[in-house]
Amino acid sequence: MNPTLIGLELKRYCRDYVGLFFIAVLPAFMYVVFGAAQSFGKEDIGRGNVSLYIMISMAVYGAVTATVSVGGSAAVERMQGWGRQLGLTPLRDVSYVGTKAVLAMVIACIPIALIYAIGIGTGAKGDTWVWFATAGITLFAACLFALYGLIFGMAFKSESAVGAASGSLVVFAFLGNIFIPLSGVMLTIAKFTPLYGIVSLARYPLTEGYAVDMDGKLSHEALWVPLVNVGVWTLILALLTVYLVRRGRDRQ
Repeated sequence: MNPTLIGLELKRYCRDYVGLFFIAVLPAFMYVVFGAAQSFGKEDIGRGNVSLYIMISMAVYGAVTATVSVGGSAAVERMQGWGRQLGLTPLRDVSYVGTKAVLAMVIACIPIALIYAIGIGTGAKGDTWVWFATAGITLFAACLFALYGLIFGMAFKSESAVGAASGSLVVFAFLGNIFIPLSGVMLTIAKFTPLYGIVSLARYPLTEGYAVDMDGKLSHEALWVPLVNVGVWTLILALLTVYLVRRGRDRQ
């Protein structure tokens, strides 16, 4: 790891106020509006209340947006020649990748910390271990989505790639049962989307697999369903990343 490079990268991201708004402030605002400010937020669900449930969902969205942004920008940097510049320095490829991995985790911690802090002060309640477990799962699962950003960066090779990747997450968030509870055919479709498994795993310590759909019906889902979703999508994203890397080398 290169502490100097990590420090410079952190300063660069922290100065991007627009990016920080969409990564941390917007999800926190959505939690306050749709969770803390609603009367049903105090209702019990699993090992906590509905406010905690919505708080976890918004933290997942913010953390995933953060890691996608880091992954996408890293790919664009490499494709636009930054990799050649770094090749003139003693920095090795493994150090560059490690730096970006650390950066992704640190940036992902920002929305998680902010939203959880607001949750503590706005009535989100749950067992102590549930808070730590959901935060840890959210951070780990979000880091997997750095591959999603890498794919967009290598495919489009422009600054708009990061915006396209982040924008597509909004669609997947709706389809993935993050923003609104789905039911029927839409819920079935949601189980095949990339964000469904991550948010379901993050909520699992709280809900223990139980959820209320849009029709108000209570249903239970086995743990293997989100685990399979995360595993399959991780494999798909990894294979696409490898393919795009090889295609880029072949063209060179």
